[in-house]
Amino acid sequence: MSGWIDACAQDDVPLDGTLLVHVNGEPVCLYNVGGEVFATHDRCTHASASLADGFITAGMIECPIHSGLFDIRSGKALTAPCTIDLKVYPLRVQNGRVQVQS
Repeated sequence: MSGWIDACAQDDVPLDGTLLVHVNGEPVCLYNVGGEVFATHDRCTHASASLADGFITAGMIECPIHSGLFDIRSGKALTAPCTIDLKVYPLRVQNGRVQVQS
């Protein structure tokens, strides 16, 4: 693992919403679930759609193309057509800044 990469201000990630950022050239989706921030790879493992365009519901992200669901915390693929889990990135918030470990 590399070091911590500054991704954005915590306030940039909308409450119960998403934000697309890039960490070392990789698309990463940040999620703000009830004030807690999480990070996964941004691309759906089924159809390569941007999950930042998806819908958060009950701690899950729904792919905007085929409605497959992933657990935001673990990256686990929960429903068809998604069968491959998402990469999850370690994340921390320091002084109001979201940092992702690459």
